[in-house]
Amino acid sequence: MRISQDFAPTGPDTGRAARRRPARGRAAAALTAAVAFALVLTGCGGGDGPAPKSASGKSSADADRVEPLAAPPAPKLPVTVDSADGTRVTIGSTDRIVPLTGSLSEIVFTLGFGKQVVARDITATFEQAEKLPVVTRAHDVSAESVLSLKPTIVLADTTTGPSEAIDQIRDAGIPLLVVEPAKGLDDVGRRIDTVAEALGVPSAGTELKERTEKRIADVQKSIPDHADGKKPRVAFLYLRGSASVYLLGGAESGASSLLEAAGAVDAGKESGLSKDFTAITSEALAKAAPDAILLMTKGFESVGGMDGLVKIPGIAETPAGMDRRVVTVDDGVLLNYGPRTDRVLTEIVEQLYAKGGKGR
Repeated sequence: MRISQDFAPTGPDTGRAARRRPARGRAAAALTAAVAFALVLTGCGGGDGPAPKSASGKSSADADRVEPLAAPPAPKLPVTVDSADGTRVTIGSTDRIVPLTGSLSEIVFTLGFGKQVVARDITATFEQAEKLPVVTRAHDVSAESVLSLKPTIVLADTTTGPSEAIDQIRDAGIPLLVVEPAKGLDDVGRRIDTVAEALGVPSAGTELKERTEKRIADVQKSIPDHADGKKPRVAFLYLRGSASVYLLGGAESGASSLLEAAGAVDAGKESGLSKDFTAITSEALAKAAPDAILLMTKGFESVGGMDGLVKIPGIAETPAGMDRRVVTVDDGVLLNYGPRTDRVLTEIVEQLYAKGGKGR
């Protein structure tokens, strides 16, 4: 149940995938329902409004734009590609594209196809996409809305649903490619290559992949050495105060790869939490003992900022709570694992290693 802007819990996907996977036991079912309800209420950071500000008060306008390649090549079509759901898909035109997740929208726009995109999923919140019509209700795809726009290709991932909508789009004869969601940094290049191949521009995919990987590597070079030899322990919390959802991320939350790339330890994973998320308890937080806490910006705001965060049972007693150290990244980009991941990593590194930490 990896929570992401894309709802791609293994993502970022909780809302959609939670409704499509059977819960184990009453407690798991209740937790899944609470998370799904909270994410529907909040749009998991989606929406059509202006770019939010981070906890530091700095505008996130830069993070809410994608940077297209300078000169993408003309598509060579038709192409036939393998879809992640076991089908073969032939694409003959990229004139009207509908990406059904925010991260897929990022890739399509960054490859240079922004003018051909005719709709967006609610989670595509970056500036170039924000005026496009939304073809999802809450986080479910509206097949009727998609078909009304006469797309020549639809891009989805394995968490996109409901399945009836996917079948309806395919039954109408629309090429629909399903892409495996990203679980970490290692998946960034794969997804870029997959989308680029489907759009008939594999060389542009290679260029974008190399650009993204170089930028991520450059950020990692800026990480300071740990004088005491100890990496900072960071806990990823998913919070939606308005819906009373308070979760501690574990090994499958989707954040581990980012934290480890930032030279940190995923405190939830290190403490033995092998699944995606678990309800926050004082005992779990004490075992995780984070030095800092990673949050989505809207989650941080939903509990009333730092003063509200430390009122959650167990937070104030952790090293992070005592030092008031938080790292916040905008919901719309944190777990997308795409062309803007270097910016996410930059934000984490700058906040995590800033003197005194954020929130003081």
